[in-house]
Amino acid sequence: MATDYYAVLGVRRDASQDEIKKAFRRLARELHPDVNPDPKTQERFKEINAAYEVLSDPQKKQVYDLGGDPLSANGGGGGAGGFGAGGFGNFSDIMDAFFGTASQRGPRSRTRRGQDAMIRLEIDLAEAAFGTTKDIQVDTAVVCNTCSGEGAAPGTSAQTCDMCRGRGEVSQVTRSFLGQVMTSRPCPQCQGFGTVVPTPCPECAGDGRIRSRRTLTVKIPAGVDNGTRIQLAGEGEVGPGGGPPGDLYVEIHELPHSVFQRRGDDLHCTVTIPMTAAALGTKCPLETLDGVEEIDIRPGTQSGQSVPLHGRGITHLRGGGRGDLIVHVEVMTPSKLDAEQERLLRELSKLRGEERPLGQFQPGQQGLFSRLKDAFNGR
Repeated sequence: MATDYYAVLGVRRDASQDEIKKAFRRLARELHPDVNPDPKTQERFKEINAAYEVLSDPQKKQVYDLGGDPLSANGGGGGAGGFGAGGFGNFSDIMDAFFGTASQRGPRSRTRRGQDAMIRLEIDLAEAAFGTTKDIQVDTAVVCNTCSGEGAAPGTSAQTCDMCRGRGEVSQVTRSFLGQVMTSRPCPQCQGFGTVVPTPCPECAGDGRIRSRRTLTVKIPAGVDNGTRIQLAGEGEVGPGGGPPGDLYVEIHELPHSVFQRRGDDLHCTVTIPMTAAALGTKCPLETLDGVEEIDIRPGTQSGQSVPLHGRGITHLRGGGRGDLIVHVEVMTPSKLDAEQERLLRELSKLRGEERPLGQFQPGQQGLFSRLKDAFNGR
């Protein structure tokens, strides 16, 4: 053969079909007449198309490798033009070179998978900490009981489309300077399904599904937090034509608690005690998620200190154990004193030598004017 098809495509003689196809697509994007109208480029484009027509066909490639005439294989071909009767097989590859995907052949199915659905579920703190079971109401698409998902009225069925004869697409041949080009598009009568439903089901209007409300029981694991999504496989929307259902996702929303604030798996709360209790120590009852517990306030407790209760927080979602409950202590100073209370406090301050306390200043505790002065001085 006078023409070296491997050299035309720029591949080795032992190149795989995938390498041959990639080389053809690359060259087709560069040399297609719509991209480069130069007459020399058009001749080059015809050459790579003829080369690909031979090398992409295993039988023609074998004849060519043995030194025979590949265009005589399978009863001949379209010649060097590439877009004659033997060139239609390459049109999808050219389209793939420009758009990244080959055209789909054949009718599409009326039965498709349903969409996923999501609902929001509110739970309280105790339910999030220990887990619970909830009944939820779900409005989704289910299979139509009248037609069992077929979409046709009882006693009728879908019929083959007389326009596309069940192929789901119609073809059109146009002529160009390269020869005949065939294009395909979905059948406008059957919308690409290949069948039509003359008498749709009156219940679902031919969709094969209807909307219905149903009750589901959801198990909420211990330790869930805001935004946690629980997947219920196969409980979502039934697909068109009675197709398999999608999944249902339950998104958890934890309601605020009147006492505790959640931070991860730990709980935090604040208890306010008078200064006398902070000085002398006391015990405070606290209603926790596990019941009433006594909080031991040690003598001399300062405002801002905390008392941890280990293992009284939220259950870890992954792994065993629980977080902690952190009780923050706030010491309350009385704002109003009667005469007797004031006398006793003054006597106490005298006994403690605190009648004129000088106070204790920590490093870095500067006033406003000192900070402004340091800022202007560049400190």
